[in-house]
Amino acid sequence: MALMRAGLWAAGLLCALAAHAHHGFDPARPQHTPGGFRNVPDAPVAKPFSALLRWKWEAWREGLPPAAHAATPVVAPALQRLQANTEPVRRTGAQAATPPRSSATWIGHATVLVQSAGLNILTDPVFSERASPLAFLGPKRAQPPGIALADLPPIDVVLISHNHYDHLDRRSAVQLNERSGGRTLFLVPLGIKAFLEGEGITNVVELDWWDVHRHEGVEFHLVPVQHWSARGLHDRMETLWGGWAVFAPDLRWYFSGDAGYSRHFAETRQRLGAHAREGEVFDLALLAIGAYAPRWFMREQHMDPAEAVQAREDLGARRGIGIHWGTFQLTDEALDQPPIDLAAARQARGLAEQDFFVLPIGGTWWGER
Repeated sequence: MALMRAGLWAAGLLCALAAHAHHGFDPARPQHTPGGFRNVPDAPVAKPFSALLRWKWEAWREGLPPAAHAATPVVAPALQRLQANTEPVRRTGAQAATPPRSSATWIGHATVLVQSAGLNILTDPVFSERASPLAFLGPKRAQPPGIALADLPPIDVVLISHNHYDHLDRRSAVQLNERSGGRTLFLVPLGIKAFLEGEGITNVVELDWWDVHRHEGVEFHLVPVQHWSARGLHDRMETLWGGWAVFAPDLRWYFSGDAGYSRHFAETRQRLGAHAREGEVFDLALLAIGAYAPRWFMREQHMDPAEAVQAREDLGARRGIGIHWGTFQLTDEALDQPPIDLAAARQARGLAEQDFFVLPIGGTWWGER
C-alpha cells in the first residue's frame, strides 16, 4: 500500500510537471513552482474568500467607492503627429530628415502607446468597454480609449505584463493581430503564449524574469514585480507576471504593469545598471498609481501613489508618469483620487511636478531629441 501511494504521488507530480512544462518550469529558479509561479520573496497577495467578503461588506457599509470629484481629464490625441512620427523609419528604414521623437501617449488604464527607435509599442492593450470576461457585466470604462484601436499607428510590439482582464483583453489582442496581418510581435511572460496561440496569435515570444528579447535594435527585459495572475477560479499563479524594462538608443523606459511595492524596483536598477547615464537607468517610468484601497487588502498587489514615488526613485528614473487610474472603477478610492494623492506624495518628497506627473487620457509626453 505504501509503495502504491508513493507511486501515485510520483505519477501526480510527473503529471503536474508535464502540464506546466510549456511554461518553462525550472526548479533552479525560485519564482517557479511545479504548478506555476510565486512571488520572491513570497508575499501574501492571495487573500482568502473571507477577506474578499470582508472588503465588499465594509465598502457597502461605508458607501465606497465615493463619487469622483471630477471626470478624468481627456484631450484630443495628436493623431497626425503620432502617425507621422515613425512613418519614415517604418516605410523605408532610412534616416528621416527630422528624426522620430520618443513619446508616450496615455490611452487609458495601463494602455500606453510608446514611440521609440522608430517603433510603435503598446502596453497592456485594453480597448473593450469592460475589463471582464463578459461583455455585459464587470468594470465599465469611465472614458473611451484616448485613441481608438482603428486609429492607432501600425503597432510593432505589444507588451503584456500579466493575464488579468484589465491588462490582457482577448478581443483587443485579436484585433491588433488581425489589423497587422500577424506582423505585430507580442512579448509576454511565461505561460501566456499558449493562451494567445489559442486565439490565433502566433507571433509571440515568452520570457521569464530577467530574460531579454532584442527586436529592431531595442532590448526588452521582463523584470520581476510583486503581483499574481488568474483569469478564472482555478488558474491562480499558473502564468507569470512582470514589468518591462526597455532600452532603445533614444529612450530608456520602464513599465510596471500591476505591482505591489517591493525590493524588485531597486533590484532592477542594480541588475540593469549598465544602462545608466549620469546615475539614471531610465528616462521614463510608467508606474501604476491606482487601485490601492483598502490598503489592508491591496497593499501587497498594488502600490499607492506614495509608494509609486518611492519606486521611481528606486528604479533610478528621471521622469515618472502615473497610469492605472481614472478608467475602470476597481477598488475603493474615487476614480480621480490617485493624482490627488500623487501630488501630496510629490510635495512631501520635495519633487517638482515634472518629476512625476499624470497625463490626460489621449495626452502625449514628448521626449527630448
